[in-house]
Amino acid sequence: MSKTFRWAILGCGKIARKFSSDLKLLPHAKLYAAASRDIKKAEEFAREFGFEKAYGSYEKLVNDPLVDVVYIATPHSHHHDHAILCLEHKKAVLCEKAFAINKKEAEDMVIAARRNQTFLMEAFWTMFQPSFIQAMEIIKSGEMGKLKVVRSDFAFKGPYDPEKRLYNVKLGGGSLLDIGIYPVFAALTSLGIPENIKTFADFSSTGAEETISMIFKYRDGAMANLTSSFAGFSPTQTEYWFEKGYMVLNPRWFTPTHITLKKDGEDAVSLESESIDGLGYLYEADHVMKCLEAGLIQSDRMTWQMSLDLMEILDRVRIDAGIFYPDHDQKLFF
Repeated sequence: MSKTFRWAILGCGKIARKFSSDLKLLPHAKLYAAASRDIKKAEEFAREFGFEKAYGSYEKLVNDPLVDVVYIATPHSHHHDHAILCLEHKKAVLCEKAFAINKKEAEDMVIAARRNQTFLMEAFWTMFQPSFIQAMEIIKSGEMGKLKVVRSDFAFKGPYDPEKRLYNVKLGGGSLLDIGIYPVFAALTSLGIPENIKTFADFSSTGAEETISMIFKYRDGAMANLTSSFAGFSPTQTEYWFEKGYMVLNPRWFTPTHITLKKDGEDAVSLESESIDGLGYLYEADHVMKCLEAGLIQSDRMTWQMSLDLMEILDRVRIDAGIFYPDHDQKLFF
């Protein structure tokens, strides 16, 4: 890579802190600006991570002519508006997942990117992890035979606070869009879009879904069994069941360090990947910069269509489970 790219952070919360710590590890990434609605928070964030500038509004950030690319780290209820704000000012965007609240919002974002000929990608870091890439290659190779079942979970005991993101419906609260998106992603990337979806959900007193179990059925008979929850802990792993054996992305499967592969009639083996640098976020950031250097407006790996397909499945899950966000879903579902 020959060019250095000036990065800006829009939203200075927990995920932005993790991403910024990894961004510092990339020699072609310049930590340029941080923005928050609270200027003091932006200034503190900028000092901690070494950003040159701090802004107390997102509008000031996107009007800075030196910003090359913006990482959007606000709650997913705001991704649509913030992404379009950046795109309309010709700022490349890496937007945290969930990409949006629903597919209609995601489509608006893609339309804005295409209209402005400006780069846009969902920050689905799992797609760029070395072990996940290795697992996808094993599936595609056919060496294990036909994939029949995907079983994936992600759960932890989330702190209950009706005002904060996990349980606040106005912020898109609920386990599905926060962590359930990972098991859905595991099914989409290995089996594609399901023919049928059945769900069971349990709701908190705020109206946000706390636990959800999903069963996907595919036209060829394959199945996916997926679960997410804020109510308790799970192993947080993904299993792929094949005709000739099984494969497991081991705990914290969304940033896996090794894979267990068991072929019928053979001993299980552990496939170690290269050690993950930093916290694992630098891979997606590096990919974005390579795309920008190549003059692309979308990734050839985490494509717009992949994000739209993911949002379509999440919409179908929410409709079946009765999960609605009134501020976003009125035109879509009613």
